[in-house]
Amino acid sequence: MKILVTGGAGFIGSNVVDGYINEGHEVVIIDNLSTGKMENVNKKAKFYLMDLCSKECSKVFEIERPDVVNHHGAQISVPASVDNPMFDANINILGFLNIMQLSVKFGVKKFIFISSGGAVYGEAGDTPASESAPTTPLSPYAITKLSAEYYLNFYRHQYGLNYTVLRYANVFGQRQTPYAEAGVVAIFMEKLIAGIVPVIYSFPDEPDGMIRDYCYVKDVVRANLMALTEGAGHVINIGTSVETTTGELYRTILECAREKGFAKEDKFSVPTKGPARPGDLRKSTMDISKAESVLSLKPLYSLKSGLSETFDFYMGKQYPKL
Repeated sequence: MKILVTGGAGFIGSNVVDGYINEGHEVVIIDNLSTGKMENVNKKAKFYLMDLCSKECSKVFEIERPDVVNHHGAQISVPASVDNPMFDANINILGFLNIMQLSVKFGVKKFIFISSGGAVYGEAGDTPASESAPTTPLSPYAITKLSAEYYLNFYRHQYGLNYTVLRYANVFGQRQTPYAEAGVVAIFMEKLIAGIVPVIYSFPDEPDGMIRDYCYVKDVVRANLMALTEGAGHVINIGTSVETTTGELYRTILECAREKGFAKEDKFSVPTKGPARPGDLRKSTMDISKAESVLSLKPLYSLKSGLSETFDFYMGKQYPKL
């Protein structure tokens, strides 16, 4: 089938594009390269340099006539959304609605929307949070993601547009960029390879950092493949249900680094500490039992195995060893 992937030059989107193409699908990409990179774009995909809000998106739909839209395109930084809520909403709501309207107009059969379980549940009372847990978004970014989910329900009711929502945990892997909290794995790895001691942000009463659910991008790609034909009308958590503090994450990355010949000095054993940032949540983990029942999906990668593969990617960027 023909699949349009917005944000297909970005970290997760480009990995999903590769997964679709490897399974024999035809892929079209819309991306403005604000955070994505041309080097991430699969050579077998057709690429359009374009903003999500652009009227020119209509021409892409008219020419390509996609069967499925996979909407990864977004403003992804929680701190940036706190600093500039209007910019965040322009991309994550108005840009989203532009793509939704075109999907209806040009007869798209399935819309896969990428939401954020790590954001929409907020400070969930019970963790890991299931899809039925109360949603208490605590940042403009989270509010836009949850708003889009409500719009999807409207479009299905009003126009019969089939959809699946994938609520991601904290995704890491090849091509991740070291921007804000979304790129903590990339930040830690790039600093260790460059010989710099990273900073762990934490609340005063939780010195080992926030608790998160870290999911390897290859498992996320599998979820996007399954969502092409499964999960109609469902909101589904994509993660691991495993609780990991930022400190535990760092220590596992440090172990990978030392196995590969980096960061041998004692100074790396004790990272620098910094205060929690605006929009940071203390704890965010997700129940993935619905992904297992609806998508027949279980994570194939442990935290250590995924981090080890990811570190190999950053080693390939030719940093000098310490």
